[in-house]
Amino acid sequence: MTPSRDVGRLLEIMAALRTPKTGCPWDLEQNFATIAPYTLEEAYEVADAIARHDLTNLKEELGDLLLQVVFHARMADEQRAFDFGDVVQAITEKLIRRHPHVFGDEHSQTPEAVKGLWDRIKAEEKAARGGAKQDGALAGVPVALPALTRALKLQEKAGKVGFDWNDPRAVLHKIREEADEIEEALDNPAADMTDAAAEVGDLLFAAANLARHLHADPEALLRQTNRKFERRFAAIERALAAQGRAPQDATLAEMDALWDEAKRTE
Repeated sequence: MTPSRDVGRLLEIMAALRTPKTGCPWDLEQNFATIAPYTLEEAYEVADAIARHDLTNLKEELGDLLLQVVFHARMADEQRAFDFGDVVQAITEKLIRRHPHVFGDEHSQTPEAVKGLWDRIKAEEKAARGGAKQDGALAGVPVALPALTRALKLQEKAGKVGFDWNDPRAVLHKIREEADEIEEALDNPAADMTDAAAEVGDLLFAAANLARHLHADPEALLRQTNRKFERRFAAIERALAAQGRAPQDATLAEMDALWDEAKRTE
């Protein structure tokens, strides 16, 4: 079996891995549920390569993600549910159907008009499936999404039916309100930490909403901040190492000063 640029070879390899008796024991014992976490992990690794602007690694990670699609399709084929060709046909049909401004007679050209057209077609598809009446406005947001991303999706759906602020300053006011409620919970001797923790959840939800109003992805913003924290803390470690010390040997005030220096350097 030799490598190839042909997706057909990838399908053949996957089939061989899943062939009883001669295939891979690990691959053979997998099912949709056991593979799903790997699918999520590969998607995150694609996002990570993009965030690092590493196109060489992105090529590899996209291959790993494609393997996940092929793996799921192969398991479905074994159950006579659908195969990889059905997956390709379904997505090509959807892309053609949802882009009438490219493949049909629509003439929407601005990104905003195209987004509105996409949403309208999605709603028509939903109605055709018979789900429009039984589903609420927030239906269809996967529970397994990262919490910040799911918050964003829920807020977007609520906004489409008018449950939304029109001014990011109003959202900022809500964030201050949530922060005040955390402080009240901390100051209340009768309350336990679970009350304050619940308010933190509300604060995070409001922060995600502010990011949305600023046309930013809260998940991407937090990843960016995580990287910034790692970078600056590494600078603290390097500075202390030059003095023959480690972070546990330094005071908080010393580390805070080194943090400020790393911030100024950036």
